[in-house]
Amino acid sequence: MTSESPSDPPARSPVVWIGLLLVMIVAGMAIPGQGRVNAELSAETGDPFLAAFISFFTGLLVMCLIGFLTPAGRRTMARVRPAIKSGAVKWWYLLAGCVGGYFVLTQTLTIGMIGVAVFTVAVVTGQTVGGLLWDRVGLGPTGRKRLSPMRFFGAALTVIAVAWAVSPQLVGTDRELVWLLLVILPFSGGFLNAGQQALNGRQSAAYRSPIPATFFNFLAGSALLLLVWCVKLVIDGGMPGQLPTVWWYYIGGPLGIVFIAVGALLVTQVGVLIAAMGMIAGQLIGSLVLDLVVPAPGSVVTIATVLGTAMTLVAVVVASLPDMMRGRGK
Repeated sequence: MTSESPSDPPARSPVVWIGLLLVMIVAGMAIPGQGRVNAELSAETGDPFLAAFISFFTGLLVMCLIGFLTPAGRRTMARVRPAIKSGAVKWWYLLAGCVGGYFVLTQTLTIGMIGVAVFTVAVVTGQTVGGLLWDRVGLGPTGRKRLSPMRFFGAALTVIAVAWAVSPQLVGTDRELVWLLLVILPFSGGFLNAGQQALNGRQSAAYRSPIPATFFNFLAGSALLLLVWCVKLVIDGGMPGQLPTVWWYYIGGPLGIVFIAVGALLVTQVGVLIAAMGMIAGQLIGSLVLDLVVPAPGSVVTIATVLGTAMTLVAVVVASLPDMMRGRGK
């Protein structure tokens, strides 16, 4: 990871870039859907820690079916041990899923106190800063990338666009010290999430498939959340009540699979920053669609919401311009 951009993505036409952007948006749209499902599950169970574990565990069950009961899954899972022995994958890459568990915990611990809007801005800022840093140090599979003015401007524009999109919900937000300390949690969750995607991309490149990386993400995340939930039970006492029977309360895990697996592939194609920004745009678009079609209590959709969401797409294009122009020049 010492050379500058040793494995830049190949030259691509604008049509291909548009296709990649659409894939990023679709992957990002899975997250607000997952958040809405997990929120309903948390309300039904009365235990956000249990809801987070169930979400991860259902994802793990699906990945077990894919990884061990399909020919392609077994074939790619068999590449894990050789990749670790050769050094292409470090053993600690397999723990990247703990970041996903930590991210879910930041949701359950802070959204009720700082609100969804502030949480979103903090997470996106963390993802954007993380994307810049992890690309710069070469944590992702595409190697080190220069911090060009266009990439920096696109990243800054993303944060501004998200803040604008959620600005109607920021009115009257308290700015006490406790509030500022709580904001650090989602910021760190977003920052680490960008690193998680970088490591997933490295694994996907080594295995030539996102299946093993996605499986280990859900395995590590499930183990962490199960531990946290057990500690919570010991401290608070009591046992969980009856689980809901509505089937769609349990699709949060499969939606997470879409985000993690597709994100791991995207990182191998466009790098950590562009993948993170594209999926951020998808998250805002998905949230906007949900608020228009099936609005949740407290949902606010204004001109700022729509224009801020549109600006995130512009930001992705701006940050991608150096790679686009490099491709045209070849």
